[in-house]
Amino acid sequence: MEGPQGRLLVTGANGHLGRRLIERVLREDRAPGVEAVVRSDRAAAVLEPLRALGELRIHIVDPGDADALTSVGRGCTHAIHLIGILKQGPGTRYADAHEGTCSALARAAEKNAFRRIVYLSILGASVDSKNACLASKARAEQILLEAPVPTVVLRVPMVLGGEEPGARAIRAQARAGLVPLVRGGRSREQPIDADDVTQAILRGLSLPGLGPEILALAGPESLPRRELLERAAALTGGRPRVVALPLWLAWLFAGASELVLASPPLTRAMLGVLEQDDDVDPGQACARLELELTPLDETLRRCLVDGARQ
Repeated sequence: MEGPQGRLLVTGANGHLGRRLIERVLREDRAPGVEAVVRSDRAAAVLEPLRALGELRIHIVDPGDADALTSVGRGCTHAIHLIGILKQGPGTRYADAHEGTCSALARAAEKNAFRRIVYLSILGASVDSKNACLASKARAEQILLEAPVPTVVLRVPMVLGGEEPGARAIRAQARAGLVPLVRGGRSREQPIDADDVTQAILRGLSLPGLGPEILALAGPESLPRRELLERAAALTGGRPRVVALPLWLAWLFAGASELVLASPPLTRAMLGVLEQDDDVDPGQACARLELELTPLDETLRRCLVDGARQ
């Protein structure tokens, strides 16, 4: 299986998935070294412990700056692009986080003659979507897919494992006494194990003949959010009581929050992403990536019983 012949560029490297990926790459010697791109000193500090595992260089740069990425990417042959936001605010706009960083990476990759890019996107992304987040993600995908460097776009749903946001939320809800869920938890989730996502990204980098293409990847089961909560609670002995919140009330709260708060806890675009139904056949993606999915019950057991894996 072919792997990066030069160094690996990872953007958004300080996130939980980024750290998991870098640790695996360094431990398994999958690349001569890693160039990790982060936005701040605080984000860089999160990566410092990984330096002990191998050749890791940490760069505090604006990932929307094509010249900076070009400089950081010299000597790299492959890139993993993990930058994305679910909620925008005054200093974090969808256009900058998604289209802007993809445009910068496309230019840097072309100048440095990268061989492949893997971009982590989101299920439901569509240029025709009325949801600002999903439409922005789809436009960002197209920027990379139309670039000269072959790109594999992986669209994924909720990721469960370690300290991923989805895993933290499930753990908290499974142990809570009262859990408010929009529409009583009727929206469908198709969560995927974080290790499966990591493996998919690495396969996307290394398997021959991939890209440019979009692969819809998800876990082996699609089920209502309420059922997912019940399955999780059964593993911990919890007995959470679900309180159904009307969708209109959630929309009203999100809209009002956007009007009066600089950083609202919930926005209408964010709510739209969270309430979409995830129900896809991951068979094609698994075949292309030679991937076998982890059963949902095993993923939940690891998250809730065995503890967070780092």
